[in-house]
Amino acid sequence: MKTPIYVNKIFLSCVLTLATLFAFSQESTNTSIKPGFTAEQFPVFPNCENLQSKQLENCFYKEVQDFVFQNYQVPANLKQANYKGEVKVLFEVDANGEFKVIYVNAVNDALSEEAKRVFKKFPKIKPSTYNGKPTYSKYTISIDIPLKSANQLAEEALAAAQILKPLEKPMTELDSIVYKKYNNPEFESHLNIPFSHSYYAQFDGAMNQVGSNNHTASKPYTYTEVSKYYNLKAVNQSLQKNVSTWLGRKFWNENMVQIQGEDYWLSLNPILDLQMGKASDLDASYTYVNTRALNFRGGLGKQINFTTTIFESQGRFAGYYNDFAETLKPSGGNPAIIPGMGIAKRFKTDAYDFPLAEANITFAPSKIFDLQLGYGRNFIGDGYRSLLESDGASPYPYFKINTTFWKIKYTNTYMWLKDVRPDVTLEKTYATKFMANHYLSWNVSNKLNLGFFESVVWTDTNNRGFDINFVNPIIFYRSVEFASSSRSGNALLGLTSKYKWNNSVNLYAQFLLDEFSLGDIKSGNNSWKNKFGYQIGAKYFNAFKVKDLLLQLEYNHVRPYVYSHSAVITNYGHNNQSVGHQWGGNFKELVAIGRYHRGRYFADAKFTIGTRGLDFDTAEDGFNYGGNIYKSYDDKRPYDSEVKVGQGNKTSVFIADIQGGYLINPMTNLKLFGSFLYRNFDPTKNTATTFKQSTTWFSIGLRSDIFNWYFDY
Repeated sequence: MKTPIYVNKIFLSCVLTLATLFAFSQESTNTSIKPGFTAEQFPVFPNCENLQSKQLENCFYKEVQDFVFQNYQVPANLKQANYKGEVKVLFEVDANGEFKVIYVNAVNDALSEEAKRVFKKFPKIKPSTYNGKPTYSKYTISIDIPLKSANQLAEEALAAAQILKPLEKPMTELDSIVYKKYNNPEFESHLNIPFSHSYYAQFDGAMNQVGSNNHTASKPYTYTEVSKYYNLKAVNQSLQKNVSTWLGRKFWNENMVQIQGEDYWLSLNPILDLQMGKASDLDASYTYVNTRALNFRGGLGKQINFTTTIFESQGRFAGYYNDFAETLKPSGGNPAIIPGMGIAKRFKTDAYDFPLAEANITFAPSKIFDLQLGYGRNFIGDGYRSLLESDGASPYPYFKINTTFWKIKYTNTYMWLKDVRPDVTLEKTYATKFMANHYLSWNVSNKLNLGFFESVVWTDTNNRGFDINFVNPIIFYRSVEFASSSRSGNALLGLTSKYKWNNSVNLYAQFLLDEFSLGDIKSGNNSWKNKFGYQIGAKYFNAFKVKDLLLQLEYNHVRPYVYSHSAVITNYGHNNQSVGHQWGGNFKELVAIGRYHRGRYFADAKFTIGTRGLDFDTAEDGFNYGGNIYKSYDDKRPYDSEVKVGQGNKTSVFIADIQGGYLINPMTNLKLFGSFLYRNFDPTKNTATTFKQSTTWFSIGLRSDIFNWYFDY
């Protein structure tokens, strides 16, 4: 890989060519020396003893050039090919008189390694001095290939009459920055892998092999977690296109900007999500998404990694999706909240403008701990949906602690959420609430994993703020909640499991307990107090012996009033969206998914069949049937017993979502795709907001697949 242009400029700015064409620049690092001053004396080879000033300088150049000429061995394959070129070496002679290579710029690794080998052979000499004290100085040499001695270079220079005077300006701190060949260090870092169901499916099978002591429920994963079981770097290398131009490499294979040094790496990429389509339920001529974003990420040492992405987006969606977004609208006049994105402003007359930002900084002080401070979304579970914590809501600030040891991974997540309803908005400021989650994943055996989950939501009642009672990572929240006040917070408990039937088939499940009454359970009368949900699912990797074909079947069942609370503000929601399953409460759902990828080609198909119990919200029937988590469960309950899933305005839902395309750049997961979505929504009774609707929606686009779009509402 060629060195970027700006790196070459750094070298060229410090090249000082004399008659020998030996280029150098010198800078003392003694902090007492001001910029522009150079060392009193050049380093002294034994053959240069008793020389002064210019003679000593020229002798130094000659000795270095001749030593390289006598010891450098051009690789045999390049000799046979009559290779002509140069190798630039930035080196120093330290205060002990020892030669050290700082950076080598060469067309291939063999030339670079040979240069390093030669400089290790240099003898120890007398160092430069400043104010009579030893110091170190830096130089750059251009090694011509075929090799030339100092005398040959001098003769050529004299013949061409191109003797140049040395630059007076010494090297700056910028000149001494050490660059390395970029070798995709992100794949071995503690950076989070952007969570996309389609992308994660590529290594899901490798993460779920029998006998692997991994923990797959808490997402997003870090690259270090995945790299233990799946060679991300090798897969990326296998996808590389054979292109030689800078533009070709950037478009097909690389980060737009990528820099790697001794203890750091940085990358910068434009992010796109450009979609255009046609929906049958939309009066406008077309649907579209126009997202431009910039992602900056990097690492400092091996312990600190960071990423930030800033999105600027406009869009218009299928009619049903626009309608749903507008039912979520916040107080203050903005027309909608785009699910999973955030508050949207009106754009033109029938579209939305929805800016977004995500960020994360991870500090991993040891193999046991990693600490994350971020603004984004999290997910707990092995399925397509999560009943415990989903990524379907808007991003939020969070602090996460992952503790991994033995067969245990323990995840603590503390979140700052918003309630944007008019009822709790004061002086144009949205209400703040807090959530704290604990999730303990335990690999019981090489096939069985169990997980234990607890969560509590509370608000700033009586200036309570971020209640320290809920920060404790050990105690059970339910006991804390009762000690503080029986209704001061909303606590949920959960249990997860995963069983590796074999390397091809995994079974998984979740159970969520929001509230229950033991007496009512014993009576068997389906009390409204028995608020729980469950999920069962299976994954079939390399299905029917077709490599990289994943089939998945999942059933979700959530009873009425789950995720809601007596005080609406302490429900299990954020920005008018559920933090659990995106449908809220009172539903059952069957999801069948197929995913396939081969090289850069991919195809996904998802079919959803569900039953939802919605509210009528009419003058005749204003009851709360348990589907809307933004209603108090104490408010207008129609029944206290015989409460069943689907009560209220029973609605059948069928959604087919098929997508296929081509991966353009694996570094940004940029995909060219086409999609088809069919949705049939059939309530028992049509109302102003809930009515029979059938939608077909075609789209094509160019998208960096770095988060999940959920259109299955």
